[in-house]
Amino acid sequence: MKNFNFHTPTKILFGKNKVSEIGPEIKQFGSRVLLVYGGGSVKKIGLYDQVVEQLRNHNLFFVELSGVQPNPRITSVREGVRLCREHKLDFILAMGGGSVIDASKAIAAGVNYQGDPWDFPMRKARVENPLPIGTILTLAATGSEMNGNAVITNEETQEKRGMASDLLKPKFSVLDPVYTFSVNRYHTAAGTVDMMSHLFENYFAPGEGTFVQDSIAEAILKTCIKYGPIALEEPENYEARANLLWAGSLALNGLTVTGKLMGDWATHAIEHEVSAIYDLTHGAGLAIIHPVWMKYVLNEKTAPKFARMARNVWNVDDPNDLSAAEKGIDAIRKFFSSLGMPATLSEVNIPDEHFEEMGQKACVFGPIGTFKRLNADDVVAILKKAI
Repeated sequence: MKNFNFHTPTKILFGKNKVSEIGPEIKQFGSRVLLVYGGGSVKKIGLYDQVVEQLRNHNLFFVELSGVQPNPRITSVREGVRLCREHKLDFILAMGGGSVIDASKAIAAGVNYQGDPWDFPMRKARVENPLPIGTILTLAATGSEMNGNAVITNEETQEKRGMASDLLKPKFSVLDPVYTFSVNRYHTAAGTVDMMSHLFENYFAPGEGTFVQDSIAEAILKTCIKYGPIALEEPENYEARANLLWAGSLALNGLTVTGKLMGDWATHAIEHEVSAIYDLTHGAGLAIIHPVWMKYVLNEKTAPKFARMARNVWNVDDPNDLSAAEKGIDAIRKFFSSLGMPATLSEVNIPDEHFEEMGQKACVFGPIGTFKRLNADDVVAILKKAI
């Protein structure tokens, strides 16, 4: 296990009616708020009215930025930066799922930066002096409520790129399972896949002696396997929604990658190229690609790690590492399909016409992945196997 520093500064407000505590939390950092959200769902579930009431009760000035889309666009980020500057806002409150939170992080980074906020995902600028943000989560999926990561899409260039800084970790995050009751079956399933994929990215990564981290990842995976199907059938099951909500946060707050060099993240890089062009739901894209990536990188050297997961998570009883690994990957595919997620790109009407372009863009900064390094040709090969 490598040396590491582990710091999770985000204060978690977990449980029913915790939104009632946001006023004093915000006032520790600012008094003029940009309220960011997506479509009308936050109003339908009553969250919007509750938040506005809290802001007004604590004399907090606010301006709204609505309409943030899934796979959040750089256009929304630029508009948010403009509003913050025009109204001299000093705090950002994100209300929604990972897309809203990611857009809010990019806005926070851009307000005190003189260039275009797209510079951050393109690695032309580093985050310095961002506005503080808080979040109110309505979807268990990305873990963005407890980390400094964000993924932004540029529609003009058909690029989807990530950015990250510890300075972008939210100051607080409200996790009330009740706000996730209204999430439909498809997005509940996609969210479950998303958080499982985050665990895969950090599990299948270089690192010796990380028994604790990998065991934690296995436990969170078991949580997803147990409660994902329950949430699909019983959307207002508080226990299921609560466990999924907390699993999503723990899956990507740095806990399972401590002591390792870094996660793999090749599958996410490949999926980003697919959804950048076709606007596919992120979790659905990961459901297609992750098992394909696993089969692609599986060999005698990597088999032991796959076999460990197969035995500890999927109850595979096979003493041979290679065959146990294959059975484990098949179990993952079967589980994703049981959630109603697609297994091939053809199922979601994605042809092979842009594969070469996707391969080049995925590797624009060099080879991807740490478990096994992949170049553009590897990316194309994986996409062809996923068709």
